[in-house]
Amino acid sequence: MNMQITGAGASLPLRPTDPSSVSTAKNGFADIIKSTIEQVNQSQNSGEQAIEQLNTGKAESLHEVMIAVEEADISLKMLVQMRNKALQAYEEVMRMQI
Repeated sequence: MNMQITGAGASLPLRPTDPSSVSTAKNGFADIIKSTIEQVNQSQNSGEQAIEQLNTGKAESLHEVMIAVEEADISLKMLVQMRNKALQAYEEVMRMQI
């Protein structure tokens, strides 16, 4: 089904969107977000385990504990910034006039 928009002396053919490609993109984005959240959660758990090992005296070095905690902190900050950017993009799209 081809549609045409006419006006200002020129016609513009419009193609209907392919629902399978939209669905694929949607699932791909959701998978990326899901895996990122899982990685951040795993990093947080590793940091907590390192702290627990330090508290019980089982940690081999303070440096390794600090690295694990900093990795968890940085990954959480990155996730929050990704959320902020996605929210900004959504707000920008919602402000667009059609």
